[in-house]
Amino acid sequence: MAVRLQDIKAPINNELDIFEKKFRLSMKSKVPLLDTIMTYIVKRKGKQLRPMFVLLTSRIFGEINERTYRGAALVELLHTATLVHDDVVDESYERRGLFSINALWKNKIAVLVGDYLLSKGLLLALRNKDYDMLDILSDAVEQMSEGELLQIEKARRLDITEDIYYDIISKKTASLIASCCGIGTASTSKDEKTTEHMRAFGLKVGIAFQIKDDLFDYGSADIGKPTGIDIKEKKMTLPLIYSLSQANRSEKRRIINIVKNNDNDPKKVNEVISFVVNNGGITYAENAMKTHLQEALAMLNAIQGNEEAKRNVAQLVQFVIDRKI
Repeated sequence: MAVRLQDIKAPINNELDIFEKKFRLSMKSKVPLLDTIMTYIVKRKGKQLRPMFVLLTSRIFGEINERTYRGAALVELLHTATLVHDDVVDESYERRGLFSINALWKNKIAVLVGDYLLSKGLLLALRNKDYDMLDILSDAVEQMSEGELLQIEKARRLDITEDIYYDIISKKTASLIASCCGIGTASTSKDEKTTEHMRAFGLKVGIAFQIKDDLFDYGSADIGKPTGIDIKEKKMTLPLIYSLSQANRSEKRRIINIVKNNDNDPKKVNEVISFVVNNGGITYAENAMKTHLQEALAMLNAIQGNEEAKRNVAQLVQFVIDRKI
């Protein structure tokens, strides 16, 4: 039976409550408009996966402490800032079923809110001399920006190879989960090799997480109706990249032409989805996801630490892969 998120949260329920209070305080502003927007952001929070990775990882090596809470807040401030900016870039007016910041307050304010959140994170780390955590997260910010720009550049030509795909998702998505695990470890362990090991573990988890996300585009018996969103946005994901590598030249040209020019035609999008399914793209991506998952769990198993905490982290990783949305 699949593990439920509330069961994974159970060992750190109290700590998550403490984190929530500290996170809200870290967002406070004397400007009424900003304070209103910050309250709105807190109310529409998601599953809290990233703070959970910080808190649960820290317990492998010691007790959750003030540095752990600051690390979790630092990650969440940065993550929220990137989401606000992403909605502006993508011209998206909805997130998690609610209006985005740019939908309610327009782009100019949304960009400034994102900048504010980022600055609050930087100041939180600097004022408490958490330079090691700031170093880990700054690296993630650099990687995420590079990954996003690389994806935009490649979307123009649709010439993404499997190597480039992994480079993009390692930077754009996996680097933040890697930083969660690195920061959680750094808050309770002084061993730099251990922190680096857990960052590498988080990177594997993040890659598996993104492949799972890509698979949602094609649907399944568990997930339901395919969305085709990535195809409409001209994003070359692993199932499509593999399927194109298996096709002959004329079929490959035909599918790329559909993605380039007919991405808003539902019939044409379904044609691409059928092409991927029939050419083994789904199975290939699922196997790649499982490989990265197993490699991540092997890395977790190899580390010395609290065995119960390791089991909790393993459960969270499994949830991330088993999730239906």
